Amino acid sequence: MTTERAHGTSPFEKRYGFCRALRTGNRILVAGTGPVEEDGSTAPGDAAAQARRCFSIALQAIAELGGSASDVVRTRMFITDADDADAIGTVHGEVFADAPPTATMVVVAGLVRPEWRVEIEAEAEVDA
Repeated sequence: MTTERAHGTSPFEKRYGFCRALRTGNRILVAGTGPVEEDGSTAPGDAAAQARRCFSIALQAIAELGGSASDVVRTRMFITDADDADAIGTVHGEVFADAPPTATMVVVAGLVRPEWRVEIEAEAEVDA
């Protein structure tokens, strides 16, 4: 079975030794994705804006490996403030309106950067 990898622009990928996403067979696994801009800075804006950036990065990696939003079967959202749940969940609902995956949202004490309000993982199943 062939393994393909997609890399992003996060400064943490090389430093911490991981890839943005990995495809093995018909599974695509996307690593925890924070709201990182192309230059490595944190995406500006509120929790919803940060969630949009996370989904954009994750879906770009999935597309690079042959998938799309409709192939996503599971997401995990790690949030730092329960008050942001509705805003982040609403973005999730917009992104996956046509094919909702299973999803988990967990409130955590903190993320790698203190200004991050959300980090998102995704898993997709694509045709072989």
